[in-house]
Amino acid sequence: MSLLTVKELTKSYQSGKVAVDYLSFTLNKGECLGLVGESGCGKSTLARCLLRIEPINSGSIYFNNEPIESLNGRQLYSYRKKLQIVFQNPLAALNPKLKIKDSLVDPYLEYAKELNLSYFSFTSKAAFVKQLLEAVELPSSLADRYPHEISGGQQQRVTIARAISIEPELIVLDEPTASLDVISQRAVLTLLTELRETLNLSYLFISHDLAAVNQMCQRILVMKEGHLIDEFNRRDLFDNERHAYTKELISIY
Repeated sequence: MSLLTVKELTKSYQSGKVAVDYLSFTLNKGECLGLVGESGCGKSTLARCLLRIEPINSGSIYFNNEPIESLNGRQLYSYRKKLQIVFQNPLAALNPKLKIKDSLVDPYLEYAKELNLSYFSFTSKAAFVKQLLEAVELPSSLADRYPHEISGGQQQRVTIARAISIEPELIVLDEPTASLDVISQRAVLTLLTELRETLNLSYLFISHDLAAVNQMCQRILVMKEGHLIDEFNRRDLFDNERHAYTKELISIY
């Protein structure tokens, strides 16, 4: 069943640059959909459009069959609690002045009146933070530290814990392992797979790393210069039918 449907979406800037050009795709519930392409191809711009951080020029975005491009006020507020994002640089995504426990509780406090959690429970702040840290395989002792006092891999796990804290339906993963070493990358990818299955999450996994996308995703989209140029199931990655640009990416993977 479709969770997210994008139809003929176009995003351009005053400079005349077309970042996303007439792009259409569907993401199904419970799926991890990969979006791969070189830097500057429009992947992150697309993510900002889906989150309503950036306005679109034309086209439609449907979430659970409801159009979201015209949402405002309370409707937009409700939509955003269903969709979270994990960025490439975890340290930049965390408030350096807040302890880990306060960063983790922030999303819950923001949306508490609208939440009906089924996996986590907010009996107390300390218990809630402990649950979240355990979910991303971090010790509860990190709760009282500041972001700069923990490693990059731990920082990214904290941002993942924050993203799942309000049990969203969809998480946009925007290059979530790009700033990590190889060992931390593998561990985070394994964790994300486990969380998707445990919490019944859906992911849009954005990356330039075809190996990571191939590990994580059931289907893969390939973007180049704002266009969607290839779309296929993971098992068909090495088929001869693949677009020449996809084959080029495979050759360096």
